[in-house]
Amino acid sequence: MDRRCFLKTASISSVAGAAAPVVAEVVGGSANRWAEASGVRKPLSCYTAEEHRRRLENVAICERGIRSCLRKHLVTGYLPGQAYYNLGEYPARKPWQPSEYDDRELDRLRDHGIELIQVWLDWCDELRLFGGDKFTPPNPRAFRRFVEKVHARGMKIIPYTSAGYFEQRDPDFRPEWSRSEKQDLRELCWDWARCSYASPGWRAYLLPRLARVMDEYGVDGLYNDMGYGRGVVANTLPPTEDEVLAFEETDEDDGYLTDMLGLIYDLVKRRGGIVKLHRSGTRCPKTTWKVYDYLWVGEGGRNGDRLREAVKNHPPYVVPCLDMSRATIENEDDLYLHAIPYMQFPFLSAGRRFTGERAAVPGITYTLDRKDFWSRHYLAINEHYKAHPDGPYSYSQWDSAVPRPEARPTHARWLKRYLPLVEEGTWAWLEMGESQLVAAPLPDNVVVSAFANRHLHLAIANYDNVPVELATADAYFSVAQPAKPGSRTWKLPPRSLHVLRRQA
Repeated sequence: MDRRCFLKTASISSVAGAAAPVVAEVVGGSANRWAEASGVRKPLSCYTAEEHRRRLENVAICERGIRSCLRKHLVTGYLPGQAYYNLGEYPARKPWQPSEYDDRELDRLRDHGIELIQVWLDWCDELRLFGGDKFTPPNPRAFRRFVEKVHARGMKIIPYTSAGYFEQRDPDFRPEWSRSEKQDLRELCWDWARCSYASPGWRAYLLPRLARVMDEYGVDGLYNDMGYGRGVVANTLPPTEDEVLAFEETDEDDGYLTDMLGLIYDLVKRRGGIVKLHRSGTRCPKTTWKVYDYLWVGEGGRNGDRLREAVKNHPPYVVPCLDMSRATIENEDDLYLHAIPYMQFPFLSAGRRFTGERAAVPGITYTLDRKDFWSRHYLAINEHYKAHPDGPYSYSQWDSAVPRPEARPTHARWLKRYLPLVEEGTWAWLEMGESQLVAAPLPDNVVVSAFANRHLHLAIANYDNVPVELATADAYFSVAQPAKPGSRTWKLPPRSLHVLRRQA
């Protein structure tokens, strides 16, 4: 590959529209060197005339052949390879320090195809155990070294923050930021107030500290656990003296949330960063404004079918997290069956082993006598870890208490199949309706999505519990079995996902 193309990154694009009956969007970000160097994804600026010709010919096939679909998107700057990195236990007996283990693990993640690292509450010192606080690490020099290690491998890193949750035992907390204890979130050792997005005092405290996190530690954006609850207006408790009720909120529009997220998005974008959000469960912000790059959904989700249906029409980019602390799956492939046809890809739990010791640190005040769900889950992980010190291990709070050894190899296998579908400049038609790409009406509970670029791919999911057959208008081959000859007839086992590539 030309070195200039190897170093080229995708540009940020603006939102664009398309005619009915489908909705089109252009979404932006930056590309990853690993994916480019591997040949899986190539910047549009490095396409040859022949590659541009193939792309346009494949787009033409879909434009003429797909009459309707759920959503239509132009993909730019998408980072699907994302991992949660467990730095260590927090609360802890001593601050975390990077080691050779982290070098090896980050090498593995880079080779796996991970492009974006997300660190959780263990990056900061929210309980002020070691001289830090919610916006600073217990050991700033160690965290900066870790950030440098991530960057040296061509990956990006974003830390946990929250625009709503704040420890009300913190000396900086002000009661006028929150309406009532009835809104508090108590679990494990946290006693979080839900601070009001209508509070000028809370905004004046929060926003400069978010900017400082990016400026002082060189991170590539922020993960925002919104902590918005039911919203400002939906909260029937009397407003505090500090709140200014400037916006109207409706079932279709989160006025205060949109305003706050817009300010944070601008703060991060001015620094060239990425914004990843989580509200609660499967919810996304109710707004038409661009206020995030990635939306993390699924915490508390127990059923993949219900999660899929709840989030399949959310704007891109969605990072689904079927909560394995609660959910059960037939096999690891289930996570990708629900995600890939809707241009979504699950994150990977990685980093250091998650021992659950954070639920049993001496001297820590635990809320609710450790009877809340997360405390019980951490303690269950800790019991399994003590009984199996040589592994296998859990790697996040969203892992099952009994570890899943096939989680990482399955993630790597599907990620390498998914990356060619979403390279820069791909047009995606999600959940096709009437279409000439298939030779007959789709069977019930079968979803087909098309991805057109230098190659034309189909992602076909059979969500039924019985096998079905499907015929494509042209010959395709399975990317899982590229040595097999192409076919127009496909037998789909129950609950199965197939990625096909059209023969040239």
